[in-house]
Amino acid sequence: MHEHPERWTMRIGLHALGIGDGARPEVIRAVAEAAEERGFARLWAGEHVVLVDAPASSYPYADDGRIPVPAGADWLDPLLALGFAAATTRRIELATGVLLLPEHNPVVVAKQAATLDVLSGGRFTLGVGIGWSAEEFAALGVPFEGRGRRTEEYLAAMRELWSEEVASFEGEFTRFRSVRVNPKPANGRRLPVVMGGNGDRALSRAVTAADGWYGFNVSVSEAVERASVLAGLCAERGRPVEELTVAVALTDGDPEVLADLSRAGVTEVVLVASPPADPAAARDWVADLARPWTAAARTRT
Repeated sequence: MHEHPERWTMRIGLHALGIGDGARPEVIRAVAEAAEERGFARLWAGEHVVLVDAPASSYPYADDGRIPVPAGADWLDPLLALGFAAATTRRIELATGVLLLPEHNPVVVAKQAATLDVLSGGRFTLGVGIGWSAEEFAALGVPFEGRGRRTEEYLAAMRELWSEEVASFEGEFTRFRSVRVNPKPANGRRLPVVMGGNGDRALSRAVTAADGWYGFNVSVSEAVERASVLAGLCAERGRPVEELTVAVALTDGDPEVLADLSRAGVTEVVLVASPPADPAAARDWVADLARPWTAAARTRT
């Protein structure tokens, strides 16, 4: 295990917006404001453009291969949902967890992400993944095969658009010449990107193409093991592991695990939960959820 003692104070994130009751504007406002007040570091929102009633594709983050969200549930676009949350808050960070990048036009996503970053005052992180639902790709008219390569290329093209006043790019999946895309990201024309996915290839992409990794629905032991693999990949590729953020959404554990996770290199634990429908109850729900985790995270681990 690659241990990093006394390097980080653990951050606590909240993944609760955009689905079901968490898609209602009054609940988003209540949760976002309460999360900021109660010390959460970041609000996360995930994406699916479409769901189907009986998918043949296996959901990779559950043992039974089934996504736990009903196909008929409301599921907001994460960039729009986070834009709404940004308007009701002032300090808390925002992240997609994750946006399925190969399903989108990268020029449009570059503009949307930079817009959200500017409007939020530089609080946005773009979390991306390659996707798992062949049915969703088919509905969008995007090839399912090659989505990993497409993701890597799209990120390279988007960074060109963010960093250059007049940008050109020539790739397998996208090309443009001498275009201007504004606004630029708020902080030095570079918008932080984290890579989702729990497998070795996702970890490799996090090291070579991103600024961090987001592990979803992992146990504490899996989080420690994956963080160790990530550190090893950094060493192989000559990249300082300190350059990467490591966020994990856990399936088990309690605040007592924060010290072990921090020593393993994890920088943020993300709580995944569904808020109640009543906005007043949602505020109390956030407070109850935050109390043990944020108190434990205030202590240097």
